[in-house]
Amino acid sequence: MVEQDTSTRSLLSDLIKSVQTLIRQELRLAQAEGSEKVNQLTAGAIGMVAGMLVSFAALLVLLQALVAALAEHMDTGWASLIVGVIVAAIGFGLIKYGQSSLKATNLVPERTVRQVRADADLAMEKVK
Repeated sequence: MVEQDTSTRSLLSDLIKSVQTLIRQELRLAQAEGSEKVNQLTAGAIGMVAGMLVSFAALLVLLQALVAALAEHMDTGWASLIVGVIVAAIGFGLIKYGQSSLKATNLVPERTVRQVRADADLAMEKVK
């Protein structure tokens, strides 16, 4: 009976050490993947800022086109509208790119989640 208690204690001790090691490894993986996600977040934010700057440039182009069209043979309103719509479309595209990079589903640490699930399944099998 004493041997069983010692064996059980040894098994529990080994289990606790294994769980501690596993948790440390999972934390390192989460940290590495979190760093990758921060880089992705930064790229998305840069895309959005670029889109906003291009949209601001669209306003400037609209104003410049209005002035330039006065000296041309084209109607002022149509020239301004054409140039403004093109630049605004580019800005809209850049903003949409930035938004798609910032979606919550893109920021989930997928490998860490998969690994934690696999580890939990393995631990459940060992307990059984």
